[in-house]
Amino acid sequence: MNCIVVDDEYPAREELKHFISKFSSIKIEGEFDDSIKALEFIEKNKPDIVFLDINMPRLDGMALGRIVNNFEKKIIVVFITAYREHAVDAFEIEAFDYILKPYSEDRIVSTLKKLEKIEGNSIKILASKKITLRKDNKLKVIDVSEICFCEAQERETVIYTSSDKYIENCSISEFQKKLPRDIFFKTHRSYIVNLDKINEIIPWFNNTYMIKIKGISQEVPVSRNNINSFKHLMGI
Repeated sequence: MNCIVVDDEYPAREELKHFISKFSSIKIEGEFDDSIKALEFIEKNKPDIVFLDINMPRLDGMALGRIVNNFEKKIIVVFITAYREHAVDAFEIEAFDYILKPYSEDRIVSTLKKLEKIEGNSIKILASKKITLRKDNKLKVIDVSEICFCEAQERETVIYTSSDKYIENCSISEFQKKLPRDIFFKTHRSYIVNLDKINEIIPWFNNTYMIKIKGISQEVPVSRNNINSFKHLMGI
């Protein structure tokens, strides 16, 4: 396995690199004090693991984590930060771990051991082209590309196509794991959108957007937390 370290503080990078080299066999492929340059490297090289600080200039670590979480290849994200309040957001984008600074040697070593237990082939997620959904007490098999967007409603997830809708008894985060990461993006904690189905992007309040989807009258919001990741994916 290999990794990169993304942190704008040199001493923090050096300390983490020391622990990785001393207590694991994980290979360090690079280090970055700039999250935009880190993203360019990740897009080109697809490392197995990204150790990521949150308080970064230009593109904050949480936004970078959301972008990485939507790559087709599963990349493990470990947040290392002084900010406790982002923990919920981190695990919503399926972060492997969330370590608070100043961290202890024992805490880092524990995470490194867990990482090394991961089988190499478990890092990659191969998304099926078909998906089975429930409709009127029946199971229907559809092409995953037919899904326009998904909406969280209490403890269920509603899946919309251009001609139908389905209800799954699971959280939207759980359902997201079934979808190809290269075309489905979580625009909001309650919405996942098929990027290929977007017809129009409308500027909205507080520098956010509303999305219009082909064949669907309902508009889908992009939250402020996800706006930078969305703009990057859409080339805005």
